[in-house]
Amino acid sequence: MPLPQPIPDLVSLDLLASVATLGSIRQAAIAHGISQPAASTRLRVLEGTLGLELLNRSSGGAQLTPAGRVVVQWSEQVLGDLRALLTATSALRREGRTQVHVAASMTVAEYLAPEWLVRLAGLDPELHVSLDMANSEHVVEMVRDGRAALGFVEGVSSLAGLRSQVLLHDELVLVVAPHHPWARRRTPVSPEELAATPLVLREPGSGTREVLEGWLARSGLEVTAMVELGSTTAIKRAVESGVAPAVLSLLTIHREVRDGRLVTVALRDGELSRAIRVIWSRTESLSPAAKRVLTRIHAVIDDREVLSRSLGAASEE
Repeated sequence: MPLPQPIPDLVSLDLLASVATLGSIRQAAIAHGISQPAASTRLRVLEGTLGLELLNRSSGGAQLTPAGRVVVQWSEQVLGDLRALLTATSALRREGRTQVHVAASMTVAEYLAPEWLVRLAGLDPELHVSLDMANSEHVVEMVRDGRAALGFVEGVSSLAGLRSQVLLHDELVLVVAPHHPWARRRTPVSPEELAATPLVLREPGSGTREVLEGWLARSGLEVTAMVELGSTTAIKRAVESGVAPAVLSLLTIHREVRDGRLVTVALRDGELSRAIRVIWSRTESLSPAAKRVLTRIHAVIDDREVLSRSLGAASEE
């Protein structure tokens, strides 16, 4: 229901409580950082608002009247609640400025995000970013339902209801163990051969798998799974053991190729490429902190040295 009018000034109520504690209007004024005349004026306005005499004023100081003592007692809870409200809203403002929750696909989370977040911490120490890992499909769901302010995905075909920006491009490559027959092959593997060969695959919903399936689908083909694994690291170990070939992001295998543990094999009919994107809600505005995260990550990616190191550029390997 509407509050009765007029409403007493809460700052003046706090000033009255200080008079009760400190014993004089002068000391209360000092505690509140205002002049004694300003404090006296505030207290007289408060008396007029409440229609009560709250203080007995004399040359020796000011003493609370019985009504004044009751008002101070009644105002304790109100002022306590106000202080709690101000403390809580201040915390919310700080959280809104600095806390950002993001989600990233497995490839991005394992091979790009650590570099980004370390550099981001150096560029903007006040930003605190928490990161969840999931496959690209689940990252999209987290952004759609508000569990993440930003998402980082690759190879996702359906981004309905979301905004997106391309951050960089990635290439998928066919890899085999050094002792696999394809490791010494001189001719590219055709889509038909790849579709007929059981592969080590990521689970459905993975951006890597979606790109591979789309590439084969353009030739009317489907993938054949030898085994499905939930992490790129597990797939690499399986391929190294000779279980089956796999198609993986170039981001993820440059060290294994450099050390001779994996061998890349050319594919016919062009490269498998994909865009790595940042996504966010189309309907909800990005918070200032989320905008800062996005701006900083763009700056990190634009740094040629960092990007080259993240991608494992062939010239440096």
